[in-house]
Amino acid sequence: MKKTSLTKKIIRIAVLIIILAAFGITIYYLYNKSKEKPVVYLTEQPFTTDIIKKTVATGSVIPREEIEIKPKVSGIVEQIYVEPGNKIKKGDVIAKVRIIPDLVNLNNAEARLERAQIAYDDAKLNFDRQEKLKSGGVISASDFQTAEITFRNAKQELSAAEANLDLVREGATKKTGATTNTLITSTINGMVLDVPVKVGSSVIEANNFNPGTTIASIADVGDMIFQGKVDETEVGKIRAGMPLLLMVGAIENDTFDATLKYIAPKGVLENGAVQFEIKADVDLKNDQFIRAGYSANADIVLQRVNQVMAINESLLQFENDSTFVEVEVAPQKYEKRMIKTGLSDGIKIEVISGVSKEDKIKVPQLKSAGN
Repeated sequence: MKKTSLTKKIIRIAVLIIILAAFGITIYYLYNKSKEKPVVYLTEQPFTTDIIKKTVATGSVIPREEIEIKPKVSGIVEQIYVEPGNKIKKGDVIAKVRIIPDLVNLNNAEARLERAQIAYDDAKLNFDRQEKLKSGGVISASDFQTAEITFRNAKQELSAAEANLDLVREGATKKTGATTNTLITSTINGMVLDVPVKVGSSVIEANNFNPGTTIASIADVGDMIFQGKVDETEVGKIRAGMPLLLMVGAIENDTFDATLKYIAPKGVLENGAVQFEIKADVDLKNDQFIRAGYSANADIVLQRVNQVMAINESLLQFENDSTFVEVEVAPQKYEKRMIKTGLSDGIKIEVISGVSKEDKIKVPQLKSAGN
């Protein structure tokens, strides 16, 4: 019995010790957990950089002048001598058009030729008769002159009627041969950008009621401009002559310089916002070819400063109308330092006075490693 009682007593003591130990460990754990960890702030130092304040315009790169070549006569495209991408000179033949004559005009031209032929034959017979009579001294020189003038007029009318019929049928006369009426030629030096017609296509000449069918589009791709649009909130900040940094979507890791030349005096409502058209001269590089119509973004430089001391704008703190930063004076100890700032691009800001490059500036708590 004594052994059993002793055993039970030892078990009770052991359980009590375990409970007390568990309670002590729990209290210790909760105490350590409740202790605040010291906040360790990160710091940054001022640096030297260029700061550019800019606005962005979206648009595309296009030739300064794109010329549409149109036929002088209506008809069917018989041959095409160029294709997009070809470089051509002024006067080079682009295409040949075969005229389909108008039946009314053709009938009138044929009838005119027949009348002219009849008049010519009659005048010639009379002229030959008068010439024999003059040789025999039967008629006077004045009578012969009248017959001669009538014959010459009839001959001229016959020639004109033949030429008119050739023009109606072929678009060219026998005297002039192949003319620009049927052979479509370039009016400028440049590159063929587009040939929207094919052999066999019907084309219409330009007239008072129709702009005509475009045979080809030609432009000088060595003279390109940027054409884009700027929102009304930004247009008041820009002016002609401002420099642009052009980034072409199809050409990676490269930029082009441009100069703003034109700002539209009137805006256009697009997608609920008023947009103003702008144009800028592009400074092309000798070894770079830009295709017409490339999409591009233009950074319009509003202000720029080079190689100035700056800090990240996120380091700034504000109090009333004052701007300050916290500068480390001892490990993890900081003091307020009022600063004067300059140009900002939204990420970096110029520091005119208040800190030096050696100062370590506290990163505000919301940006620190502990949060």
